Amino acid sequence: MEKRHERKLAAIMFTDMVGYTALVQDNESKARALRDRCREILQRYVGPRGGTILQYYGDGTLCCFQSAIEATRCALEIQQALRLEPRVPVRIGIHVGDVVFDEEGIFGDGVNVASRIEHLAASGGVCVSERVYDDIRNQPDLEAKSIGRRELKNVKRPIEIFALTGEGLGVPEVIELTEGRDTRVRPEPGHETPNRDIGRVSHPARAIAVLPFVNMSADPENEYFSDGITEEVINALTKVEGLSVTSRTSSFAFKGKREDIRKIGAQLGVHDVLEGSVRKAGNKVRITAQLVSVADGFHHWSEVYDRDLEDIFDIQDDISRSIANKLRQAPADAELKEALVKPYTKNLEAYNLYLKGSFNRNKWTPDAARKAMRYYEEAIQAEPNFALPYCGLARCYSFLGMNGQLLPRKAFPKAKEAASRALDLDETLAEAHISLALVQLYHDFDLGGAYDSFQKALTLNPGGGEVHAAFALHLAAVGNFDEAIRELELAVQLDPLSLPIISQLGDAYFSAEQYEAAIEQYDRALEMDPSFRAALESKGLALMEKGETNNAIDVLEQYQKQTGDPLKGVVALGWAYAKAGQLEKAEMCLQKMKKREQLDKDISLKLDQAVIYGALKDYERAFYYLEQAFENGVGIFFAKTHPSFKDIRNHPSYGKLMEKVGLKSSANRL
Repeated sequence: MEKRHERKLAAIMFTDMVGYTALVQDNESKARALRDRCREILQRYVGPRGGTILQYYGDGTLCCFQSAIEATRCALEIQQALRLEPRVPVRIGIHVGDVVFDEEGIFGDGVNVASRIEHLAASGGVCVSERVYDDIRNQPDLEAKSIGRRELKNVKRPIEIFALTGEGLGVPEVIELTEGRDTRVRPEPGHETPNRDIGRVSHPARAIAVLPFVNMSADPENEYFSDGITEEVINALTKVEGLSVTSRTSSFAFKGKREDIRKIGAQLGVHDVLEGSVRKAGNKVRITAQLVSVADGFHHWSEVYDRDLEDIFDIQDDISRSIANKLRQAPADAELKEALVKPYTKNLEAYNLYLKGSFNRNKWTPDAARKAMRYYEEAIQAEPNFALPYCGLARCYSFLGMNGQLLPRKAFPKAKEAASRALDLDETLAEAHISLALVQLYHDFDLGGAYDSFQKALTLNPGGGEVHAAFALHLAAVGNFDEAIRELELAVQLDPLSLPIISQLGDAYFSAEQYEAAIEQYDRALEMDPSFRAALESKGLALMEKGETNNAIDVLEQYQKQTGDPLKGVVALGWAYAKAGQLEKAEMCLQKMKKREQLDKDISLKLDQAVIYGALKDYERAFYYLEQAFENGVGIFFAKTHPSFKDIRNHPSYGKLMEKVGLKSSANRL
């Protein structure tokens, strides 16, 4: 039977609570109370203005109005009401366009454009399209100003966006497009920051977490195998439209813990949990899996697989497709038939070596990365056409190069070689595109190429928190901290217990000089794990910039002690000593850094010495070491954006040095 549908011109309004996901993690009852208050306000004002609330989706809503003027007045009333205590931070976007209504919901370009405009609004603000502005411009109670023309995904031409102005309303930064591009956001013409596509809005995504499968083998060393099975199922489910899958880091936070399913669901914000076990013996494997509802503990599905090891990819695919067909919002006759898990190799020895490599790489320490690289290289020797170990090898080299644990001129070319080989074998590997993008960004300084590689990764794995966090590095490198923060907020939503992503969100706030917000994120990470050193170091830096000198030095001294090595962890501390006028202590830190370089020829601390000399106002030495760092391919974007380099950036020699390294003269560089 043909579906009934109706096409009409309508004003579409999207609303969304800012920071809702983080609040759920910190205080679930408060988050729900604020969400309910927001909904109550919407119900109070939408109807009287001739509007209809079509859908609630999590912390957001979709509304439809017959009049753009009434929709805008309603948005203004909503924001005024939400400023009263308890305050609810909400952003609102409105567009007038052609939409189609049918039994399943509402869809069309008008819906897509409105959803993207909402993401451009500031907290407590309202953004509207130029079509809406044409209707409201002569209304004395509705004042607005242009915030620039924006290129929106899948929209043929740029659209001018306007923000309502008035007491208490949030207004985003004005950005102008120049020669067809927004140079603050996009490194190449026609590029745009990806937003979460809405398309047809009828049902929210079904959220699921895959917990680490328990190793039931007699040999505890087989834990790498059960972890690998879990990760492959996670990767497969992220490809399924209609499912929101918690990223690996957050799921693995529950490894070895016997937590109540309801508590896990609340912490991860999911509806369902997949759990299971793996028993491996010789060439045989038994995998059990069960899908459990968080709300009532009901088992949607369970299965036991007794197979040969050579069938491992088929088992992973069977599990993934069974889960997808149970949970995704689709008609029964539209069940997934295509494979979700690709059989990358028939060589079980190579596959086992790859899993052992990934098991170590996921520990994210320099020593573990080097151990992982040895396994990956053995896997490649066993099967030269196996793409996955090349991916892992590239990520390890990038990790060591970005963290100064291997000279960038050695690390990044090897990362690029491995990533390129992986893509030659399989261009659908999002992880390989990320690795290539990091090399293009931090070593080649090719912003356009890096952007393209990140976009390919985002297209291939839009539900991966790590992908969005990696792309945020690009946004931060070009100084677009607002978009970096938004991308990281999405990454945290996808991976809510990832300490590195939470800390990276703090770093984005820090670079934007929003120190209170940065410290809040660092404290959140440290509350989850007091030994997470990256957050501790960054917190000390933020406290220093905030003017809390003594507190900052206390935190940074604590950080240095946690390293367990008198020569490590002295960079931020030396910078703080220099800023505080404790010159002898700062000089002592410099000597320790130089001694460490002498002992380990594979590391480079030139950039770190530059930042301390800059704080000491010794600009001759600061630029000497900065130039050496740049020659080694280290830290150019860090120097361009990080607050600790403010003094250096204000010096006349800085512009000359940036000209010398070519960032201003090349067409494909910002």
